[in-house]
Amino acid sequence: MKFERRDLILIAGLILVMIGLIQYLGPAYSAIIVIGLYFGVKIYVGKKRQLIEQDVGEGICMECGFKITNQRCLNCEKLEE
Repeated sequence: MKFERRDLILIAGLILVMIGLIQYLGPAYSAIIVIGLYFGVKIYVGKKRQLIEQDVGEGICMECGFKITNQRCLNCEKLEE
């Protein structure tokens, strides 16, 4: 897993969740929960990204969001006709 800029936002949000949980569970339990949430989110996003890369193929049309095949968007071609 590569560290990216949006991971800082995830970490900041999880630190705030941990601060909120400390009141009810204590520091050790809240840290364990937050670490589990971090890796859970990273795994979920990684699997979603793999599914998108497998399903998309050549790319996505910037106008309609449809799948591009043979370097053409079939949805936009239907709308032009």
